Amino acid sequence: MADQEGQPRRGTVAVSGAAAGNGKVAKRDSDEIVAEIERTRQSLARTIDSLADRVSPASNARRLREQAAEQLAKPQVQLSVVAAALAATGFGIYRFWGRRRG
Repeated sequence: MADQEGQPRRGTVAVSGAAAGNGKVAKRDSDEIVAEIERTRQSLARTIDSLADRVSPASNARRLREQAAEQLAKPQVQLSVVAAALAATGFGIYRFWGRRRG
């Protein structure tokens, strides 16, 4: 089951605990097995739900809206937006009056 270096070969399963010492498989209660299967199923369901949420276009759009709202709530960003709007308005007025004169 192991190669010359003592490492398990690919595709083999390492046996631990009681099974390694005497070759017997430890007996488990069927209720314990069912409970473990249920925990695993719930864990997989949460993982799948999380992955589905990550790749959902609607969820991505919602997250982007939330991030934009958080950024716009910052005073520095608000000041920058107002400055950019004033600059664009000034440029527009300059271009408009420049055409009328010439």
